Parts: sequence; C-alpha cells; structure tokens
Amino acid sequence: MHRPSFHAFLRFAALSLLLLPIGRATAKTVLFETTMGNIRIALYDDTPLHRDNFLKLVDEHYYDSLLFHRVIYGFMIQTGAPDSRHAEPGAHLGFRDKDYTIEAEIRLPQHFHKRGAVAAAREGDRTNPERRSSGGQFYIVWGTTCSTLTLERLNQKLDSMSQGTMSFSQEMTDYYRKIGGSPHLDGQYTVFGEVVEGLDVVDRIQQVFTDDYNRPVDDVRIIRATIEE
Repeated sequence: MHRPSFHAFLRFAALSLLLLPIGRATAKTVLFETTMGNIRIALYDDTPLHRDNFLKLVDEHYYDSLLFHRVIYGFMIQTGAPDSRHAEPGAHLGFRDKDYTIEAEIRLPQHFHKRGAVAAAREGDRTNPERRSSGGQFYIVWGTTCSTLTLERLNQKLDSMSQGTMSFSQEMTDYYRKIGGSPHLDGQYTVFGEVVEGLDVVDRIQQVFTDDYNRPVDDVRIIRATIEE
C-alpha cells in the first residue's frame, strides 16, 4: 500500500493561490457530495459537448454512489466507472464506461491541466487517435510544480506533437511553476471545467492509501451529484 508524505505549508499556499481564475465558466455548477466532503465544479461554455453530456449524466443520477476508483498521489483522482457502484473490496475497477465517446474539445491555452482542472478520461492514442473522450469517466487534477527546464521540454514536445499549432502560454508556465498541475497531459485530453470549491477535499482524497491498482483501500464514494444555477 502507498502512503504519501505530507507537506502542509506547500499545499495550503497552493490552495490560497487557486482563487485565480483559469477560464471562463458558465453559470452552471455541479455539487459533488462525497464521503470525504463536498466538491463544487464549474463548467466551461466553450466545451459545450462535454458540458451538456456532464449535465445530462448528473441529471440522470449517473454519478450517485460511484467510487473514486483511481487515485494517484501527486497526480489526480478519477471517477465515473459504472462497475464501481457495487464493487467488492479490492476488485480491480475502471475498464467499463458508457457505450459512446465525445468529440475532443481541446482548448489550449485557455484551459489547461492546472491544479483543480476537471478533464475527461479517454482510451489511448493507439486505439483512439482522434482523442475522443470517455462518455462518463473524468478526473480532477492535483499534480505537482514543475521546473522551467521541464516545462521547456514539455513545450517542445507539445509543439512537435501538434505540428506547431499548440504551445504553453506565459500564464500556463507561471502557473505550473508556482502552483502546479499535470502539464504532460496538455493537448491530449479535454479540460471542460474546474473546481471552484472543495479543493481541500481533492487534496485529502489524493492522499489516501491505495492498492496496486490505484484504488483507495478504504472506499471514497460520491454520495450524490446535483446541478446548481
């Protein structure tokens, strides 16, 4: 089992800086009540396919009772696997999903994988070269801070991968250096929202003990998700 170290000062400094906005959100927010506290998510206007699908699933109570089935310390927390609702303790989860995918809506540099970003999971490039998103699974980024050299290398990789159509903005570089996130995912996954309240809950979840499959040893469950105005 894995138990992370605790750096209280750095975490709370990062949380205080997260008041800075990273993108234009809609009036629509979704409240996730979990067994470790509440997380409020705002959705972006310029990723309408993901926004509308997410709201539809919440309205259908799809996320109610699902687990955060994949948790990686210093990286992200993931949910949305339907087989997690009635999963036996220790079962390996995460392969099942909705029977459809969503066209990618990658909006870089407007929306990037900063701490607190909400993004859609997906199958890998080999089977999914169009980078279409999962119909139901999503993750919330925690991440780490990055050095200038690391960001320069990642930016070069992004430039090559996108054939010069995408690159890190100065805002992104500053954010990753000072606060943190997961910049290696930029340009590959659709970011469609952000945590606006409850990032401390995300922090607590990303610290829990996990097994060899990254499933929390003690279940962390969504009690209910509701749409707010």
